[in-house]
Amino acid sequence: MSSYDVIVIGSGPGGYVCAIKCAQLGLKTACVEGRETLGGTCLNVGCIPSKALLHATHMLHEAEHNFAAMGLKGKSPSVDWKQMQSYKDDVIGQNTKGIEFLFKKNKVDWIKGWASIPEAGKVKVGEETHEAKNIVIATGSQVSDLPGVEIDEKTVVSSTGALALSKIPKRLVVIGAGVIGLEMGSVYRRLGSEVTVVEYLDAVTPGMDGEIQKTFQKLLKKQGMTFVMGAAVQSVDVSGGKATVSYKMRKDDSDGSLEADTVLVATGRRPQTDGLGLEALGVALSKRGQIETDAGWKTSVDGIYAIGDAIAGPMLAHKAEDEGMAVAETLAGRHGHVNYGVIPGVVYTHPEVASVGMTEEALKTEGRAYKAGKFMFMGNGRAKANFAADGFVKIIVDAKSDRILGAHIIGPMAGDLIHEICVAMEFGASAQDIALTCHAHPTYSEAVREAALACGDGAIHA
Repeated sequence: MSSYDVIVIGSGPGGYVCAIKCAQLGLKTACVEGRETLGGTCLNVGCIPSKALLHATHMLHEAEHNFAAMGLKGKSPSVDWKQMQSYKDDVIGQNTKGIEFLFKKNKVDWIKGWASIPEAGKVKVGEETHEAKNIVIATGSQVSDLPGVEIDEKTVVSSTGALALSKIPKRLVVIGAGVIGLEMGSVYRRLGSEVTVVEYLDAVTPGMDGEIQKTFQKLLKKQGMTFVMGAAVQSVDVSGGKATVSYKMRKDDSDGSLEADTVLVATGRRPQTDGLGLEALGVALSKRGQIETDAGWKTSVDGIYAIGDAIAGPMLAHKAEDEGMAVAETLAGRHGHVNYGVIPGVVYTHPEVASVGMTEEALKTEGRAYKAGKFMFMGNGRAKANFAADGFVKIIVDAKSDRILGAHIIGPMAGDLIHEICVAMEFGASAQDIALTCHAHPTYSEAVREAALACGDGAIHA
């Protein structure tokens, strides 16, 4: 029986980061993972492979729509789907092998297999039981079930199946207009599929800034995606390799249906805690199946902690990473901290969408006085030169102090631009602080400065 200071269960972004940080802080650490490769859902069947396909298909879009205008003449490229899949798989392999290298470099033991916790301080993997002073549950999440819909990963697929279809579907129906649905819908629309998104609510990307939602849906429609909003899916019937999606409109109870070659179920995810033995241990769970923790990520059982998608909060890889590092600091006797008010969210379509902090809708509900400064990318020289002038930057500040409360961006490189706002918010900066900071020209980031100027006397190029 081996003994450790910390055993981390799960090697996704939260788990592997936590394990490496624990080892760096001098704790004898092991990480349990049952997959053949490290990295969890994110690196194997989530964030990384989807970004590879988004990048590849964006290059196709540029070749088909913008190359000729730039004087790049020639026949548009054809799609070798098998080769694109190989490219995606190679990207996955490079990343997962990278985590394995980091484990060896930092002396983190990889215990291969699926874990259970028979009692506090013990982790069982296969026939072996390992002792640990502390256990960190970082088991991530799995696809949520949708009543009336059976996922077979052939005709009706989850996000995992959507990454590895045997062929490009002529007609794709996406159930759910969240991040996963819109990203994968964009991939297949660029590849030539007829894409229809069916959403229960009346707006895409639920929870985001209202103006972003409207602009985003409008731009996706312009790209050829079709939307059926306010529709509750009742069933998906499969026959002869084809699917019929039946739905009911919420506003008038009218029925509708769609025919598809492939249906992607993208209605959310739920914590993956099956098989750990949490109920027998007495680890408290919420009604949604999330592991309940205190402010220090400690569960109701001493010596057992939980992070990432397994607990409350946004199911984001970087949120899990922050929690993983914070728990490691705590276990090493330091002070672990996560600022949940400054966790950005990004949709990697084109244009990208990124947000952090409060929305106008949330502030109105609170009754808090605020100002919003907005700048359109149409006024940004770099964006116009790169056929990327759709969208805007919006910065929201406290009406009295000018302190930044949030920001919402739809446009080129939004996922990178948002981090200037994140750093500013961490330091309690005002919009004027950003407005008075010199930004290189010509860059997309000038749009952030212009939005900050719009919070005061006004943008220059608007």
